Amino acid sequence: MTNEQYQEAVDWLFVQAPNYQIDGQKAYKPGLNNIIKLCEFFGNPQEKIKCIHIGGTNGKGSTSNMLASVLQESGYKVGLYNSPHLIDFTERIKVNGENCDKEFVYSFIQKLKNLPKNILPSFFEFTTIMAFEYFFQQNADVAIIEVGLGGRLDSTNIINPLVSAITNVQLDHQNILGNTIEEITKEKAGIIKNNTPIISGDENDSVKNIIKTEAVKENATFIDATKIETELKSDLKGNYQEKNIKVVLALVEELRKLNFNISDKNLEEGLLQVYKNTNFIGRWFEFSKNPLTICDTGHNQAGLEYVFSQLNSIDKHKHIILGFVNDKKIDDVMKLLPENSHFYFAKPSIHRGRHPKDYEDLLIQTKISYKIFDSVQEAYLSAKEHCTNQEMIFIGGSNFVVGEFLEKNLEISK
Repeated sequence: MTNEQYQEAVDWLFVQAPNYQIDGQKAYKPGLNNIIKLCEFFGNPQEKIKCIHIGGTNGKGSTSNMLASVLQESGYKVGLYNSPHLIDFTERIKVNGENCDKEFVYSFIQKLKNLPKNILPSFFEFTTIMAFEYFFQQNADVAIIEVGLGGRLDSTNIINPLVSAITNVQLDHQNILGNTIEEITKEKAGIIKNNTPIISGDENDSVKNIIKTEAVKENATFIDATKIETELKSDLKGNYQEKNIKVVLALVEELRKLNFNISDKNLEEGLLQVYKNTNFIGRWFEFSKNPLTICDTGHNQAGLEYVFSQLNSIDKHKHIILGFVNDKKIDDVMKLLPENSHFYFAKPSIHRGRHPKDYEDLLIQTKISYKIFDSVQEAYLSAKEHCTNQEMIFIGGSNFVVGEFLEKNLEISK
C-alpha cells in the first residue's frame, strides 16, 4: 500500500458516508440500528474488549487522554478513540499513543466497500466499528471510548463499559440534543448502563440530579467527582483541567475496585506525561515560546469562556486568531472576547466554515480591533508579522481552525 492508495481510501470514506465534521446536522444519524448491524457484520468486536465510556460537552478528549496516560504508566495496553481528528484520520484511533496503522485503515476500508446494501452507515459509525476492530486485533487490555455527539443515540453507546463518566453538560449542538441544559443532560445520561458506575464532573445541581436519577433507574452507582480534593497536576495546561483531573481520579478509583493495578506513582506520572504518552495536542497547546503561541480547540460558549478567562489572566498584548463553523451560535461568544487584544477572524477551510464577513455586523458592534481573512494561515502570518516576543498569539474557536493551523505549521516548527 502506498501513501497515495491510503489517501484515496480515506477520501472514499469521506465521500461515501455523511460526516458531521464536514456536513453538520444532516450527517447525524441518531439511533443504534446501523452500528448494531455493522458490529454484527464484523463479529461484534466491541464485546471482546474491555471499555471505558467518556461523555460530556467539554473535556472528553482531555479526560480520556489523561486516563489513557495513567493506564499506560501502569503497564496496560490502552486503546483510545477520540474525535474529531486535527491533522490525520488515524489520530482518532490510537493504541498506547500510536496512531492507528495506515495499512489497517486501508484494508478495513476495502471491507467496508463490500458491506450489505441494507447497512447505510454514517462516517462516525464507520470509524467506530473500525476502532472496535482495531483494539480487538491489537489485543488492547482496555479501550477508552469517547462519545461522538450526545450519548443516548450515539453509535459508541453499543458498548457495555466497566465504568462511564460525564465530564460536564453545557449548551452545544442544541439543534440536535435539545434547547436546555436539562434536555441535553438527559441525552448525555443515555450512556448510563445497568449496574455500571457513572461519574459526574459537573458542578451544576440540576445536571447532577438528572444524572443521579437516571443512575438510580439503572441501579448504577453515582459518583460525584466534584467533591474530590486533590493537589495533582497535569502537563495538559488550562485552568479547566483541574475539573477533568477530578473525573480521572474518580475513574481510577473505580478501576482499582475492578482490580486494575494503578499505583499512586502511576497516577501522578500519568497525569504529568500525557503529551508524551498519548501524543494529544489541541488543548492549551504551546506551539512556541517566542512569541508565546497557544492553540485551544474549545469551540462552544462554555469552552471559550474558560479559554478567554485564562487568556485574560496573562499580562501580555494578544493577537487572537478565531474562526467558527456555520452551526455555532456566536452572538454570546462575542461578549466574551478578551481585552487588550487585536483579532484576526478567518474562515475554516471546510464546507461548514463560516466566513467572517457573514458576522461582521457583530464584530462592528463589539468595537474591537480586527481584520478579516479568507484562511487561517493568512491570519496567522499576519498575526506573526505584527506580534513582538513580548506579546502572544492565540489560535482557536474551532477544532478545524486549530487543525488547519497545526497541519500547515507543526512540521515547520520541528
